[in-house]
Amino acid sequence: MDDNPEESGSAGTDGYDLDAIEVRVLAVLIEKSFVTPDSYPLSINGIVTGCNQLTGREPVMELSEAAVQDAIDRLIERRLVSIRHQASARVLKYEHQIRLRHSLPPAEQAVIALLMLRGPQTAGEIRARCERMYRFGDLGEVEAALLHLSEKYPPMVASLPRAPGTKETRHVHLMSGEDVLQQYADGYAGNDSSAPRGSRLGELEEEVRRLRQQLEWLTGEFEQFRRQFE
Repeated sequence: MDDNPEESGSAGTDGYDLDAIEVRVLAVLIEKSFVTPDSYPLSINGIVTGCNQLTGREPVMELSEAAVQDAIDRLIERRLVSIRHQASARVLKYEHQIRLRHSLPPAEQAVIALLMLRGPQTAGEIRARCERMYRFGDLGEVEAALLHLSEKYPPMVASLPRAPGTKETRHVHLMSGEDVLQQYADGYAGNDSSAPRGSRLGELEEEVRRLRQQLEWLTGEFEQFRRQFE
């Protein structure tokens, strides 16, 4: 383990029991630090907009400004978010501190943000959907990031049992505690119970997932291209 125990602390002090709104707020701040650096750190309005996006979010939320502000205040107490003081700013701006609190390089920040924003993902889904935050050269790089996150103390990600009818393992963040593991495992087992292992239906579902990954990647690339002309 390469973490300093004084920095890691207990689950209650370093964010391992975050509620759903805190998870969304923290993940949005990490994501936007990558994809919209020119407008980062974010105002409360920017965070609310990011939290309530209809794309790239699972589940989709409809959070009020008051709910988001309460979550920000709790994250500040945990030292996972801080206020960026800017002399010219008319409103308060906020930035995440997960890099400092958990010694995470950019690749691992991108992975944990994606898992917090979109729920359990395979290594292939992570590679495709992280494209705008961090470009992984191959699946080996994704798996190395996942391994390091799983070896943190306490661990920040874990692998779910492989569901019937699927070929790949999904990974889940543990920023809300380890109880979420069983919840996700039960949910995926229930969703995939109608697709026996190795069945044609399971293979088709995997193919649909892969096609969705490719479509999302192409959409992101087109958006980046379009912004060059705005």
